[in-house]
Amino acid sequence: MDTGTDEDDAGSTFLIVPDMFTPDFCDIWAQDCPPDEKCMPWSGDGSGSWNSARCTPVAPDPREVGEPCTVVDSPTSGIDDCVPGAMCWGVDPETNMGECVSLCQGSEENPLCEAACDACAINDDTVLILCLPQCDPIAQDCADGHTCQPYASNFVCLPDASGEQGLIGDPCEHVNVCDAGTFCAAAQVVPGCAGANGCCAPFCDAAAEDTCDALLPGTTCVPWYEDGEQPAACIGTSIIGICVVAP
Repeated sequence: MDTGTDEDDAGSTFLIVPDMFTPDFCDIWAQDCPPDEKCMPWSGDGSGSWNSARCTPVAPDPREVGEPCTVVDSPTSGIDDCVPGAMCWGVDPETNMGECVSLCQGSEENPLCEAACDACAINDDTVLILCLPQCDPIAQDCADGHTCQPYASNFVCLPDASGEQGLIGDPCEHVNVCDAGTFCAAAQVVPGCAGANGCCAPFCDAAAEDTCDALLPGTTCVPWYEDGEQPAACIGTSIIGICVVAP
């Protein structure tokens, strides 16, 4: 397959996709694409959500995990300049640039990540399988531009997409549109929530004094995990709680 590259001012290799390129469905776990291609999650129906997988060309000089990267057309095209086994994540839709992160290895039943404190974050369609840093939602210990949010069964660092929204009580539709220190809670547990899908509510330390009513009137601090289920490593020592209407 004949591909070319361009270099932008930031030094990221931009992949030029040939006209004869035709994507094939593939197994994101098995990475069963032909040589010089990789299996990537993408938006198969044009919805803007990752919901399918296809084989896409590998850039001639691909970027390593942790390096800046570029996507073709949109963040959900599945075409980028990262090495096989990685994808361009946290993409700015205006510049089409992000950072290469590892895809999970192993299987859906036994997902693996190389970094000790990374967690395999799997979306509902099981095609977006990313190794993301675990974090403490109380301490909010993610890198600049990221926020610690619940994803699957873990807390991981996600790109902060809150913009001018994301305050306590603001409506939310996605997991990373609330400000750091808050999360997108179901509408029925946030007093006065006007969002169809939910509203932003604060995290709290369930082992400390309950200050939820002062932050979000009508709420109390409820532990996120059942007794003894909170992971001991990588996410701090606080007892993770959320300010919601008491069950």
